[in-house]
Amino acid sequence: MRIYADNAATTKMSQHAIRAMLPYLDEIYGNPSSLHTEGQRAAEALADARERIAKALGGTDREITFTSGGSEADNLAIFSAARLGEAKGHKHIISTAFEHHAVLHTLDALQKQGFSVTLLDVHENGLITPEQVEEALRPDTCLVTVMYANNEVGTIQPIARIGKLCRERGVLFHTDAVQAAGHLPIRVQEQNIDLLSLSAHKFHGPKGTGVLYARKGIPLSTMIHGGAQERGRRAGTENLPAIMGMAAALEDACAHMEENAAKTAAVRDRVIDGLSRIPHSVLNGARDPRLPGNVNFCFEGIEGEALLLLLDDRGIAASSGSACTSGSLDPSHVLLALGRPHEIAHGSLRLTLCEENTPEEADYLVRAVSEAVERLRSMSPVWRDLISGKKEFIL
Repeated sequence: MRIYADNAATTKMSQHAIRAMLPYLDEIYGNPSSLHTEGQRAAEALADARERIAKALGGTDREITFTSGGSEADNLAIFSAARLGEAKGHKHIISTAFEHHAVLHTLDALQKQGFSVTLLDVHENGLITPEQVEEALRPDTCLVTVMYANNEVGTIQPIARIGKLCRERGVLFHTDAVQAAGHLPIRVQEQNIDLLSLSAHKFHGPKGTGVLYARKGIPLSTMIHGGAQERGRRAGTENLPAIMGMAAALEDACAHMEENAAKTAAVRDRVIDGLSRIPHSVLNGARDPRLPGNVNFCFEGIEGEALLLLLDDRGIAASSGSACTSGSLDPSHVLLALGRPHEIAHGSLRLTLCEENTPEEADYLVRAVSEAVERLRSMSPVWRDLISGKKEFIL
């Protein structure tokens, strides 16, 4: 038996998305920019997908730009807002210390270009407050970028309240909604979101395609030069099969969001309750508000990498954090931002579930993790020092 519990890294593509893609791999294969019949059939499909995705987000079709995924969408949003601010002499950006690296590394690049960046501290519960944003705002602030839901600990930020504050202060607001889209209700106009990024493979769509929503009237800086695709915003022939799969997957996810969330959250809570019984363990981030499928724990006295290998032997696919940093030996920057000490952050486990996971799988996960933690602790000199009193427990 294999249990897939790494849906925050990527999801299995749904049959709904696969069926939607097939005609555009075989029958409707024209270039959407071509004037002939084949090209125009492709262009009509592209326009249809754009309208359907806009509807799912509460925007309009002209506010949708197709990208290669969430990282490109984040880059395009942040650089565009920065250039708009720079033109007005506003070169200050506000974000948080536990953003995805697609945001943090983009901000690093802008700092080298003379921008000032304020990274808000994250509370131990994995949340920031609108009051923190308000206190950080300056006359020269051009952008606030706060992720909708954290990719590691799953906490959901007060996006609507932050958006309202930014709109009142005339500051652009971007949210990386890669983990939220398809799992949480998003209405960009009601939530005062100016820019929003998403990626198809996080909601059972194909990899390599995503969206940047940019509110009408916000010009985007061209980052990929060449043709006039995407109304001149992003050069390159559109990946029509993937875009059609993304539109189908997002529609399907939104149509079944409430029932999927309830089913997934029930399994998630079963896992959280079980893992909480392991001595000297802690759930990272608030239990609520939290993504329906996210479980993130630290276990004192073990290394997360060893735990993952033991779980893989037991048929469980899990992670210790973001897949984008899986080659790094450093502890998670997200857990450090929450105030976890290095030695605790190293012993982390992220299980991310979806509606296909069952209560029986939850029980197996709890049993396998408990046994693996016990085995690793039995071999750990650090654990021996802890239980002998040579070192003090942190958790």
